Parts: sequence; C-alpha cells; structure tokens
Amino acid sequence: MPPRPEQKSWRGNPWTFFALALGISWFFWFWIILAGWNVFTFPAVLFGALGLFGPALAEIILIARTGDAGAWRDYWQRVFDIRRIGVKWLLVILLAFPLMHAIALWLSFLAGAAPPEFETARELFSEPWRILPFVIFILLYGPLPEELGWRGYALDGLQSRFDALVSSLILGVAWALWHLPLFFMKGTFQHDQLGFATASFWSYIFGPVVVSILFTWIYNNTNRSTLSAILLHFMINLTAELIPLNGQSRNYSLLLTILLAVTVTMFYGRKTLTRPQHSG
Repeated sequence: MPPRPEQKSWRGNPWTFFALALGISWFFWFWIILAGWNVFTFPAVLFGALGLFGPALAEIILIARTGDAGAWRDYWQRVFDIRRIGVKWLLVILLAFPLMHAIALWLSFLAGAAPPEFETARELFSEPWRILPFVIFILLYGPLPEELGWRGYALDGLQSRFDALVSSLILGVAWALWHLPLFFMKGTFQHDQLGFATASFWSYIFGPVVVSILFTWIYNNTNRSTLSAILLHFMINLTAELIPLNGQSRNYSLLLTILLAVTVTMFYGRKTLTRPQHSG
C-alpha cells in the first residue's frame, strides 16, 4: 500500500507554487505574443522553452528556499526511482491513452468520419533515424518540465489540505489556466489548429481538469512517483502525435477519459484514490 500523500505535504504551499509557476511561464510567453513571433523562430523559441520550464523552476526555487536536504532527496528519488511504479502500473501508463485513442477513432469511424492520415507515424517509420530526436522533443516539450512541478511539488501540498479528488480538480484548473497563453502564440497547436474560444478550445481546457484525476490515481498508487506522472504525460502527448484525433474523435476521447476518471473515483474512493471501495 502506498504511503499517505500527507507524509511529505509539509514541504510545499501549492498556492505559492501556482502563482510562481504561472507567473514565470506567462512572463516569458507574454513577449512572444506581444512581438507576434512564431514560437519556433528565434528568439521566440528560447522564450518559449523558458516558459515551458515555469513549473520546474517554481518548484526548484521553493524547495531551495527551505534549505532542507531531506526534501531534495525525496524529490529526486521520486523522479528517478522506477521501482516505485511496478509492472502493473507501468502497463496502465503505457496502454491507457493509446487504447482510448484507438477506441475513439473506431467510434468516429462507425459514425462516418474519415480515418486520419497518420502522417507523423508514417514519416517516422520511413525515416527511423528521426525517432529518437522526436521522442526527446516530446519528453522535453511538456512532460518533463511540467510534471517536475505539477505532480512533483504541488500535488502533495494539495492533498494535505483536501482529499485526492478535490486536489486533482484544483490542480487540473491551474494546469488548464497555465496553457491559456499558448492559444495566442503563433506556431503552437493551440493557436494554429484549435483556436481561442472555439468548441475545441473548451474541450482542450476541460481535458486537464479531468485527466488530473488519473494522474493523481497513478501517482498515489506508485508511492508518489513523479516519474510515473512524467511517463503518463509523455504517453498522452506521444499518442496524440501518432494517433491524431479530429473534432469528433477528440470528443469521443474526452468522453472516454471522463468515464475512466469517474470509474476510478467510484472504485478507489475520492479520499486517496488508492483503496478499492467494497460494499457492505
């Protein structure tokens, strides 16, 4: 049984973290928006990268301020110790979102939608030398810098104050708000393909709130493994690239994610999301 998340909650104030993480990220992204740069041109790419590391920089600043060596040891152990995860949870991390994307595509196909081109997957298989740089890019463009802060720092502090479900929802709202400037930055998926205040925008913004429940479920059941959150975030982003969804299949995917989150909450209990609930 994983230890109670409250055991390390003394280390962090989630509200200070959220203010600092959003402040750092938004500060760097503001200049890209103001100048009207494409995020993948120079010098916008540098500002964009610094913004992505806002959550990681925030937790580094806050832990460093404590001067607590034990906090640092615990923090880095949770990042690198793969033994915390276990085979069962590793399979959940690796398979959950690919399966949901595949089911969403199948449902949209049955509803008459055309199948995607799988352009990225076909290009990678035709040029295998691009696979490793692509994987590294996916890891650095979100999963690593974000999860070092969201789950690596903020989640424990929230769970010392609220139950696991409420903590997940609060973190999900902060996580969704953090993405808002991306909708105004040329070259991002959010700006170029989704657009601000569209139906796809609201679906995208609602997604982190729901999926945060699954992150907490896995985090709490893997002995507070930050690595598990990094890998889950990586699989979500990788799946989105290799199994792309259109508007209809994206809605099916969101519905499946909501269904899984509700099932997990009912079965494991909202308090810690770790113990299966038994009737009677």
